[in-house]
Amino acid sequence: MQLQVISNRATDQDAYVPPRKSWRRLLRRMLVLFALLAVPFGGATVLAASAGAAVGTFSYTPNLHPLGFSDRVVPLDNNVPGQSIINSDLAFWGRLAFQGTYDGFRIIDISSPSNPFEIINYTGCSGGTTVGNQGDVLVWQNLLIRSWNSPVSAGSAATASCGGQLVGQGFEGLSIFDISNPASPVLIKNLRMASDTVPTGCGSHTATLVPDVARGNVYVYNSGSSGACPGIDIVKIPLGNPASAAFLRREPAGRSCHDTGVILGEVNLISCAGGNGFTVWSFDPSIDAPAVGSIEDPVQLYSRSITGVTIGHSAAFTWDGEVLIFGHEPGGGTQARCQASSSLVDRTLFFFEARTGALLGQFVQPRPQTSLENCTWHNYNVVPTDKRYVLVSGNYQMGISVIEFTNPANAYEVAYADPAPLVNPNNPAAIETGGDWSTYWYNGRIYESDITRGLIIWNLSSNITAGSYTFDHLNPQTQETSFPFKGTAFGRNRAADQQGMAIFGESAADDVSGGTGSDEGFSGDGDGYASE
Repeated sequence: MQLQVISNRATDQDAYVPPRKSWRRLLRRMLVLFALLAVPFGGATVLAASAGAAVGTFSYTPNLHPLGFSDRVVPLDNNVPGQSIINSDLAFWGRLAFQGTYDGFRIIDISSPSNPFEIINYTGCSGGTTVGNQGDVLVWQNLLIRSWNSPVSAGSAATASCGGQLVGQGFEGLSIFDISNPASPVLIKNLRMASDTVPTGCGSHTATLVPDVARGNVYVYNSGSSGACPGIDIVKIPLGNPASAAFLRREPAGRSCHDTGVILGEVNLISCAGGNGFTVWSFDPSIDAPAVGSIEDPVQLYSRSITGVTIGHSAAFTWDGEVLIFGHEPGGGTQARCQASSSLVDRTLFFFEARTGALLGQFVQPRPQTSLENCTWHNYNVVPTDKRYVLVSGNYQMGISVIEFTNPANAYEVAYADPAPLVNPNNPAAIETGGDWSTYWYNGRIYESDITRGLIIWNLSSNITAGSYTFDHLNPQTQETSFPFKGTAFGRNRAADQQGMAIFGESAADDVSGGTGSDEGFSGDGDGYASE
């Protein structure tokens, strides 16, 4: 991966560039023609207006501007087909965005962020159903890797398929596609990771890509998010023969892993978030696998529990590897856990010293949500700049939050985009699940994967991201490089660390239980918001 300052575009001889075929020019010309036909001369284009329409119910800060929109609208009415086939996570390669869905994935051309267009809405993973949920995606050059989360039931076995191939009863795991022609993905392999495989698997709830290009491989650190599979499932995909991809082993964590964050470069740390906290490992990419300390067998540093946390969800690092950002998902993402009356721990994001687990600070959601909005901190990444620590986060129906945490003990929100509550047409007194599945910074823009709307692209006008780097690709949970922090306002206050425990070299005994669910001992201040 190459990185450059935001004013330049990163290039990489290995980066996948969409072939300049007639189909791509034709799609662009058709979209322009439709816009011209639909709008009087001199008026705003349909595509530009659609971004504003998509966020018509949002409240957002003046420094956030809706820029582009690619719709994949999911019906809210339970009686309408497609109601539950929602949008999930995002990945990027060059000028393409990849959005997972519960029955496939989308490939979207983002060459012009104000005018994105869908190349394909691929629905070939038990299309029209949620059997193949949840569809998180990874991408590497001409490969796309998709997560299949739940085992195929006996009742669905006769029809459950992905890529035109029946997967069989009990299937769960990963599907690998060739996207050399993004308009026509081709299945390479459905990799079974199930109760009847060796090692025993629990499917793929989320997945993290770890490249080892020097040896001709990419690895997937797979998270089954199941107590029956406590740890990281390690999958090896040879780039020269991806059809030979294999499930190698499970790295024990002492907890179920919901999401796994990785940073390479000079840092080389891994963190699995799950249960009542997180576990951290180190590895050395120069060590040949399968030796201890290699990508295939990392060395555990410590495991950390947090009082009151029951569903650890996300872990990311600052680009210097100094700070670990931990988020959790009380209620599983479908409950209203961001109300003013919700517990403080439910609404809190945590900052820890990455190599020791010492608590550095915490940030409480500054905008309480209603009783009809599903909400937690969910999927996020850190803006690649060496001048500040800045987090961009998607939080279900709390929407987007941009947080400056250069001083983790005094983090504050600098921008947000918060949608109005969705209305459940079948029962207006019940929660209609929706909002942000994930929100990421990629090459100067904010990309929001909205569960029921599609892909929304935003521009942030703020000096906190000045001098940020661009990459030629980005996968969720993976930071392929690191760089030193050069900012001048690094004053971290290492307050007394009285929350939970750090166990070095092994897992904490209570990690398997997922925590107590109690707020006792929580030391948040109940504010965490500054308006500047």
